[in-house]
Amino acid sequence: MHDFCFTIPYGLLVLVGGIVGYARRGSTASLAGGAGSGLVLLLAGFVSLKAFEKRRNSYLAFGLETVCALALTFVMGKRYLETSKIMPAGVVAVLSALMSLFYLYKIATGGNHIPPKAD
Repeated sequence: MHDFCFTIPYGLLVLVGGIVGYARRGSTASLAGGAGSGLVLLLAGFVSLKAFEKRRNSYLAFGLETVCALALTFVMGKRYLETSKIMPAGVVAVLSALMSLFYLYKIATGGNHIPPKAD
């Protein structure tokens, strides 16, 4: 599975979560963190997709995705430990940890598998 197949939905989820957090509670931290992280993830997913269409890997995109997912894991994991609230902190921490592992796996195995060019 290619990184952008998961990164784009993950980025949309984080983005929407930040907007919902702001709309429901007026939390500018949710807006800045969620929307900012979501937009970075969407950008990285789009860059990776475009590189894949050119039969390449974008290690810049892998780096952005990984750093963003690790940061969300740390921040939301810390928040979960402080509040014990499963929603949103626990869910985002677990999802981000899984995504971090996926990105690290993709980096360790050489990125997205580029199929041989059809003649």
